[in-house]
Amino acid sequence: MACKVCKGLMGCWGDKMKYVLAIVVALLVFPVEAADWKERGDIGALFKSAGINGTFVLYDIADDAYIGYNQSRAETRFVPASTFKIPNTLIGLSVGVVKDVDEVLPYGGQPQFMKAWEEDMGLRKAIALSNVPIYQHLARRIGLERMRENIMKMDYGNKEIGSQVDRFWLDGPLKVSAIEQARFLARLAQGILPFPAALQASVREIVQVDQGKDWVLYGKTGWENAPNPGVGWWVGWVHKNNRIYTFALNMDVHSAVDADKRVVLGRKSLALLGVL
Repeated sequence: MACKVCKGLMGCWGDKMKYVLAIVVALLVFPVEAADWKERGDIGALFKSAGINGTFVLYDIADDAYIGYNQSRAETRFVPASTFKIPNTLIGLSVGVVKDVDEVLPYGGQPQFMKAWEEDMGLRKAIALSNVPIYQHLARRIGLERMRENIMKMDYGNKEIGSQVDRFWLDGPLKVSAIEQARFLARLAQGILPFPAALQASVREIVQVDQGKDWVLYGKTGWENAPNPGVGWWVGWVHKNNRIYTFALNMDVHSAVDADKRVVLGRKSLALLGVL
């Protein structure tokens, strides 16, 4: 029977499809918001005391709750810079362009911003040094279509990579919010991304940075537009007493002095929250 409002069944169905499409587009375009957010003034005081404009978010997986400072900025997308080395590693392993995190990749032989980058190395060492040319080579091996397909598969940020496979995480168009970083890392930390469990474990292994009596810390920094002013990141997670807490910090970086504050502010924030 024809719909009384529309001209016919196809018109009614078309309107419904437009409505569904609008919802899908909205979910793809707009960042994830934190429904359950607890603002912490003491973390805000850390940022203000350091003269830093930024945000920090902790995602408590067990409680599905967010705690942090500056929710509005935590929901705003920025270029991920070198924090994208985490998903880049997983994609490279999953499509088989490297056999493991220790296979040596070429840096290209050109002078680099950091002398330590002027060396062929595996991903284990490259991620610790945040070696840009090594990861650009990895991205070129992956290729644009496989990169796009896998970023969609892992639902990372706005999922836009443009047409330059070795620059999209450094200059855009790929962008991600602090909350989205925390949610992505929650799936990686638990090994529930749609990728082989062993490969996720390999990625987790190479981003471990510290440990204490009852906790293990994983993390990765990033600095968009380095060494010039841009947005700095520190993202990761803490495994403590059989619970996992993921986190993401981003901040305005004006110089190398500001960049040094990323991990310092992040660690102080985690300590205030009793996670470290």
